[in-house]
Amino acid sequence: MATFQAPKGTYDLIPPFSAKYLAVRDAISAPLRKAGYGYIETPGFEDVNLFARGVGESTDIVTKEMFTLTTKGGTNLALRPEGTASVLRAALEASLHKQGNLPAKLWYSGSYYRYERPQKGRYRHFSQVGAEAIGAEDPALDAELIILADQAYRTLGLSNFRILLNSLGDKECRPVYREALQSFLRGLDLDEETIRRAEINPLRVLDDKRTDVQKQLVGAPMLRDYLCDACKAYHEEVRELITAAGVAFEDDEKLVRGLDYYTRTTFEFVHDGLGAQSAVGGGGRYDGLSEMIGGPALPSVGWALGVDRTVLALEAEGIELDIPAPTAVFAVALGASKPRVFGLVTELRKAGIAADMSYGGKGLKGAMKDANRSGARFAIVAGDRDLAEGVVQVKDMESGEQAPVATAEVVEVLRAKLA
Repeated sequence: MATFQAPKGTYDLIPPFSAKYLAVRDAISAPLRKAGYGYIETPGFEDVNLFARGVGESTDIVTKEMFTLTTKGGTNLALRPEGTASVLRAALEASLHKQGNLPAKLWYSGSYYRYERPQKGRYRHFSQVGAEAIGAEDPALDAELIILADQAYRTLGLSNFRILLNSLGDKECRPVYREALQSFLRGLDLDEETIRRAEINPLRVLDDKRTDVQKQLVGAPMLRDYLCDACKAYHEEVRELITAAGVAFEDDEKLVRGLDYYTRTTFEFVHDGLGAQSAVGGGGRYDGLSEMIGGPALPSVGWALGVDRTVLALEAEGIELDIPAPTAVFAVALGASKPRVFGLVTELRKAGIAADMSYGGKGLKGAMKDANRSGARFAIVAGDRDLAEGVVQVKDMESGEQAPVATAEVVEVLRAKLA
């Protein structure tokens, strides 16, 4: 019988490599937790219309990439392709906007799903850490989130990334630009699919990566020339706040991002060591999304950073994270000493010391190989004679030195050595 394999375009995270993913998640979320963002978790699937309305019917995500399913009761659901719409839906459902203290600052971590052509850095199941500040229109929030993401990447040791920044205007000035852009696009030689996209959301055509399309876009009207005074002032304040924090960025007037809900500030984090899939994360302001999904006006801003892409960025820069060994003490029980040694391991764990032991009745040689593989700093070895004398042998795995320690004192002795 053939063994099962992970579905195409997905991956399994296995120790010890998975520890790198956990470390990246922790590093990205740490600055958020210190800045007042609380953890939120939402279901892995939602009503398909939440994404069709929120993400946008013209986007590749909705038209081509969503995994959809119909329940036995006839409800159409979709595996979540991104996090923002779900988080906003949850915040509205919990009436967070009615409890005062806005913005509601939330962070999340989880798996997301898109039916894409699998390649390095682009999978059908991927992991993100995201943050949303819901219910306030303030350039300081936009700047805060960009600075916190920059801080997260810096603490991981990354340096070869760039922050791209743009403004997409708002409901006052964007329609005027949209009309000018559509008028320009109608004069180009585009395929049917792109023409259809241009009629629904012409800004998405600017994001088209095909060379033949980009060549025709030379001379296209630029959004910056159509921004109203309010949007110009807002964007300038965001730029000033980021600059004052010592965070470098590049203005990118073609940056539109792949989701229809963005307004005003939009930004992307790109890493030059990743080839075609250079974006490691991004986000922006989405002041109209709440109304799109049936809620009240709730101006908001957020981002999502790809854990998979960040791990690839670390590899591209040759950065090895300092991840402590999961085990500090490894115990080896010989002869009839197993119950007593097992009890010692339990005591060590209760005392907050990461401890493991050899299982399966291995001999001394095989058990010590396990101790070496575990990365433990110390090993406890005990046989029948040791226990008869009321001691265990404590071995320093770095120096190889070994000495007997009274069983009653093992926990305290090891705690002191590890400290």
